[in-house]
Amino acid sequence: MVNILGYDIYCGDRNELLQSIFKSDHKIHIISGNPEVLYNGMNDPLLLQNFKSGNSIIIPDGIGVIISAKILHKNIKEKIAGIEIMEDIIKICSEQNKSIYLLGTKQDVLDKCIVNIKNRYPKIKIAGSHDGYFDIKNCEAILDDIKEKKPYGIFVAMGCPKQELFIANYMDKLPCTIFMGVGGSFDVFAGEVKRAPKWMINIGLEWLYRVLKEPARIRRLGSIPKFIFKAITYK
Repeated sequence: MVNILGYDIYCGDRNELLQSIFKSDHKIHIISGNPEVLYNGMNDPLLLQNFKSGNSIIIPDGIGVIISAKILHKNIKEKIAGIEIMEDIIKICSEQNKSIYLLGTKQDVLDKCIVNIKNRYPKIKIAGSHDGYFDIKNCEAILDDIKEKKPYGIFVAMGCPKQELFIANYMDKLPCTIFMGVGGSFDVFAGEVKRAPKWMINIGLEWLYRVLKEPARIRRLGSIPKFIFKAITYK
């Protein structure tokens, strides 16, 4: 781990991460560590406590985190994209006969996502699913469904910080081992949104591709320089 802004950021490679996840004997919250998510954590006591707990792993998924680490001379082996870890987990769960639960996005997108995941991984057990349009403070029926289905992993795609707040609020009450907020990943699996070309991903420009495709995202880019400045001045 390397420490940035008081957060312990995972610094190993993707394979090492997956091995540690599936060898764990306790619940794990995998957090996609980008400036927006980590800023929200700093401004919410519940999220901050959860992000810094021993049950959380913050992966370096964000160019702001990678740049900050380089400026601070902290060694992070590689950027780890949340959507890639999500797919890795699905693949391993399909091989190990473990089930997953999908929570989030619109129902039609969720349905397409489920079909495409099953087509790609025919052995995967999808224990249950629910769209993301509900009050996270009043969702007993959904919690009961997850408790009944007992999935090994749950992916929550409701955007930041709603997905992280759902996990932080209910992680202790649910029987899952892996918890992960995955933002717009269901849209990618559903075929509604395309990831950047491989060459852009490899040189850290996936954020630019997403802004070109969705100009409204430009408002969120301000978090990158703010994060970098705060990281290098943090004491």
